[in-house]
Amino acid sequence: MIKLIKIDEDSRVPKYKQIVDSILQNIANGNLKINQKIPSINSFSEEFYMSRDTVEKAYNILKERKIISSIRGKGYYITRTKLESKVNILFLINKVSAYKMKTYSSFINTLGANAHTDLHIYHCDETLFLNLLDKFEGAYDYYVITTHFKTDELKHLSFTDEVAKAIQKIPEDKLVLMDNIKLGMDGEIIKIYQDFENDIYNALKEGIAKISKYKKLILVYPEKAVYPYPRRILHGFRKFCVEHEINFEILSEVYDDMILKKGDLFITIEESDLVNLMKQIRDEEYVLGKDIGVISYNDTPLKELLGITVMSTDFNVMGETAARMILNKEKGQVKVPFNFIDRNSI
Repeated sequence: MIKLIKIDEDSRVPKYKQIVDSILQNIANGNLKINQKIPSINSFSEEFYMSRDTVEKAYNILKERKIISSIRGKGYYITRTKLESKVNILFLINKVSAYKMKTYSSFINTLGANAHTDLHIYHCDETLFLNLLDKFEGAYDYYVITTHFKTDELKHLSFTDEVAKAIQKIPEDKLVLMDNIKLGMDGEIIKIYQDFENDIYNALKEGIAKISKYKKLILVYPEKAVYPYPRRILHGFRKFCVEHEINFEILSEVYDDMILKKGDLFITIEESDLVNLMKQIRDEEYVLGKDIGVISYNDTPLKELLGITVMSTDFNVMGETAARMILNKEKGQVKVPFNFIDRNSI
């Protein structure tokens, strides 16, 4: 089998990628079959005068893509041969949430059988994000990435210098920036984005007829969230309230036993704040939508079921658009619709 592997010493393509590409090519040509044993890392290293680290990196990429597997004491074997006809995609998001998964589901459903997508979550952690990009360098046809990070003080960051450098290593024709494009990369790349400041500003303007009936507008913006939110949301909220001369307040959370007054209209971002607020409204026997209003940020099926008014990006459109642009090999940037959806809570 070792004779099937082709390594070009004069090529500028990294050696580990040449190993991956050569094995994939031999699978596509039918030279390698399911359950066929391939050389050990040591054998490969000695045959081609490579470091063990180089061969191990290639094998790890193939293992992540489930093309090979290792059996303790026996070696490495081919475990998949049908993947190579598909587009292989890394889908890298900052957290698991109902709306993030809605985007992911619409993405893979639009791609259908045309692609294989691996989902990874980096939990707004810069180190984990960088490790994942390094681990999967050169392993995929497309890299779909959202960039939301947190400081030690749990403040939101769109990117860091190290994150920017890592993303810039990805070839432009393989990069899809989704949700947050504050990174500001130019070139022939796909960008599917929210405009956090103007989205909330325009959504509130859309609901001004009902919002203006309330005496005070209160935004619950979590300052210490494990997964922080862009501060551009705050900027858009303040801009709306100042321009329309609306009495407003910004809280960091819905406090237990909070003072509620008739004429209050709350905007919640975190699910836990929404639940706490709804419970207090019920316990104090206020009438939702009449005495006290509630608007929630980002729609979910449960909010729809409960009749909660929302301001929300269309996450289905976000996923569908990214998938369509990949399938059609399109480039450019698309602003995702952000809607004010009026239900029964205001």
